[in-house]
Amino acid sequence: MPKHPPVLTAAAAALVLCVSSAGCANTSGEVTLRLVAADYEVSDARSDSTERYWAELVRAYESAHPGINVEVEIVSWDHIDRQVADMVKDGRAPDMAQISSYAEFAERDDLYRVDSLLSIPVEANFLPSLAEAGEYRGTQYGMPFTSSTRLLFYNKKAFAQAGIDKPPATWDELKAAAEKLKSRTGIEYPVAVPLGPEEAQIEAMAWMLGGGGGYTGLNGSYEIDSQKNIDSLNWVKENLVKTGLTGPVPPERLNRKDAYAAFVRGDVGMVNGHPSLLQPARAAGIEVGKVPVPGKDSESRSAPAVVDWIMAFKHDGHREEIGSFLDFLFSDENVREFAARNNLLPVTVSVTRQMEADHRHRDLHEFLHELPASVLPPVGKTSWAAVGDSTKRTVGSAMTDKGSPAGALRRIADDAFMAEQARRG
Repeated sequence: MPKHPPVLTAAAAALVLCVSSAGCANTSGEVTLRLVAADYEVSDARSDSTERYWAELVRAYESAHPGINVEVEIVSWDHIDRQVADMVKDGRAPDMAQISSYAEFAERDDLYRVDSLLSIPVEANFLPSLAEAGEYRGTQYGMPFTSSTRLLFYNKKAFAQAGIDKPPATWDELKAAAEKLKSRTGIEYPVAVPLGPEEAQIEAMAWMLGGGGGYTGLNGSYEIDSQKNIDSLNWVKENLVKTGLTGPVPPERLNRKDAYAAFVRGDVGMVNGHPSLLQPARAAGIEVGKVPVPGKDSESRSAPAVVDWIMAFKHDGHREEIGSFLDFLFSDENVREFAARNNLLPVTVSVTRQMEADHRHRDLHEFLHELPASVLPPVGKTSWAAVGDSTKRTVGSAMTDKGSPAGALRRIADDAFMAEQARRG
């Protein structure tokens, strides 16, 4: 489910929460663990939900574990991955980080193995597909913290006003719906396509998958500039961008968070959304519809999945204390609380079953149903962090007058080749 300025909320920007019962000082005989965690606000509305979750969790943990203090630094998704990478490079690795990729750190032997940290019941409780995705060369280093997939969100009121009888299942149907939204309602963004640098790698992936492509082929090798991917982004540019169906902010400058904020305001007809968008949209009075992400045809409907990872660094030691904290973090109560508070998908078998059976979490049921068929980015490749960053910086240029999908994808493919060669060399 990592970015560049501007920081989206002042509260999320490099905010250090010193929430230990003994303050931030590391007194004699005590251990202080440092965790860098991401902010999970999904729109521009000010909120301290992420801060409160960690503060409450740490307070409860420290009460039960005297002598272990935990400092949590909350950082915007815009630049948390880069910040953690810089901290590690500068010899200031935190004890734990909650970011979007782990493989490059695992390759350098910076991380503890998961089986050296967690108790057996906690380790065995991760959803098997997510635990496997956290492996590097057959050993798990990344612990899934939360997961999500994408559905197409649409504004039911706008659809009714435009006379659209059913939500789209194919790209041609999506274009036809966007044209009606534009001509009959004047909605600002008939279909929002956020290819700005915040999370362009996931939005681009949704379109590439819909056209039968993706970042990698069946053998796991990169196929970024494949003809299928070029054709998919060409379709977006020719049919949505050039026809004025993507709104007043060009896709290359539209970030996901801004697109979601516009949906909450009622200015967006359709957008590929993750589950945490539901709560703020409904709180704003938006009647939300959601269906599987459309594909080029009815058979091409795989959606991208996103997993955010927790990893533990060896730099300062503290293996036993880190393991104790992570066992507590992944208890049913805490996993369920974070998923419910943010409308995101749980990562453990036990909480998934609980939420599937609980009518109060019915908003998540469609996402839970969609997740097994969704496709993760190649997070197990050590080059993925560099490739994902290149995609965020580059793919939006494909939609500009002077840019082209073929050229943008070729530049990303070149960066992928260089990243792979650097790892091998």
